[in-house]
Amino acid sequence: MSQITVRAARPEDFAQWRPLYRGYADFYRVEQTEAAAALVWSWVTDPGHEVNALVAENAAGRLVGLAHYRPFARPLSATVGCYLDDLFVAPEHRGTGASDLLLAALREIAAERGWSVVRWITAEDNYRARSKYDQVATRTGWVTYDMAPGR
Repeated sequence: MSQITVRAARPEDFAQWRPLYRGYADFYRVEQTEAAAALVWSWVTDPGHEVNALVAENAAGRLVGLAHYRPFARPLSATVGCYLDDLFVAPEHRGTGASDLLLAALREIAAERGWSVVRWITAEDNYRARSKYDQVATRTGWVTYDMAPGR
């Protein structure tokens, strides 16, 4: 098993972050323009924006994974939770423990900040990821809906 460390993304990480984020978009078959990726990166590197990023880095200094997360209000419990928007490990680095380390780091961040939960969704057919998630989290009974704005 290679040595992986997790840390906050830094502005100079863009060149390595971008192929990972492209891989994430490709996995979910989402068209992602360079302008959209640049906007997300501007959020990640703006200390005033709610979106944060962690990266998993191997011993050679190469980024092998990413996690984008943000706080979200939970009015019913009067708490703040952590929402994990994106989690991706490059296919050739899966099985190295990178996803475990990214999820563990999010758990620590949530504890440090007093957040009540770390929550995320994944595709029903993302079986490999779901087998990992079943080991570290509790699957909920909630069903997700998307509604387009406007009429």
